[in-house]
Amino acid sequence: MSTSPTAETQPASLPAAESDLTTKQRRILAYLRDQVDTQTYFKSRLIADELDMSAKEVGANMTPLVQGDMDLTVEKWGYSSGTTWMVTM
Repeated sequence: MSTSPTAETQPASLPAAESDLTTKQRRILAYLRDQVDTQTYFKSRLIADELDMSAKEVGANMTPLVQGDMDLTVEKWGYSSGTTWMVTM
């Protein structure tokens, strides 16, 4: 059985807001969920380093997380030597 390399599979158990996210957005969300207990503020460049993305990719993919109905609250907090995000549960 083969799938198209451009097709994204959506796990059936995802909440509706999450099922609309791209693979990169879900990776960022999973990283934030994993780290939010020990950290509240995240710089785009540090998330990018952890997920093998560019800071620009992280920033561009944060919009649905900020606007979405997630179990985390994500707010653009500041821009001092890169964008900082405040993340709370």
